[in-house]
Amino acid sequence: MYWFTGDEHFGHSKILEYCERPFKDVDEMDEVLIKNFNEVVKPDDTTIHIGDFTLKNLNEAGKYWRRLNGEHIFLVGSHDYWQEKDADVAYRHIWEKEINGIYIVASHYPFKSWPRSFHGSVNLHGHCHGKLPRDLNQMDVGVDANKFYPINFIQVIERINLWNKTMNKKAIKRNL
Repeated sequence: MYWFTGDEHFGHSKILEYCERPFKDVDEMDEVLIKNFNEVVKPDDTTIHIGDFTLKNLNEAGKYWRRLNGEHIFLVGSHDYWQEKDADVAYRHIWEKEINGIYIVASHYPFKSWPRSFHGSVNLHGHCHGKLPRDLNQMDVGVDANKFYPINFIQVIERINLWNKTMNKKAIKRNL
């Protein structure tokens, strides 16, 4: 199963204030995010982290991701200084993959247009912490927009189709 999440900001105490996160301190936030993640993501799942995983260094970032279930693909966000081009973690800004006939384009930043956007593809993004108005075939998969949990591929398509329906737009083909 593919999962999507982002904007965790592990170890970043100021994010509590900036995003009005409901935690008493950064340690509680980190532990809740890890618990929520491991509650739904299984060891054989793959998660695409769409940026802003942590402001810490590579060693500290590893302390967080090693506690998370499954395989991880990290996209560079606006605060991922730990992702250096020579680090052991792949340095990428965009992740694209067709899953069950649906083309996914994941990135830290939301796009106005993206590969295959006029042919039913989906843009999954973060950066906006749930504050950007929704758009057709686009979704903020960051933790602030999803009750501090990652979201899986099936949930993404269901929520996008529900949103498109409320906007009287065509649903994405479902080959789930």
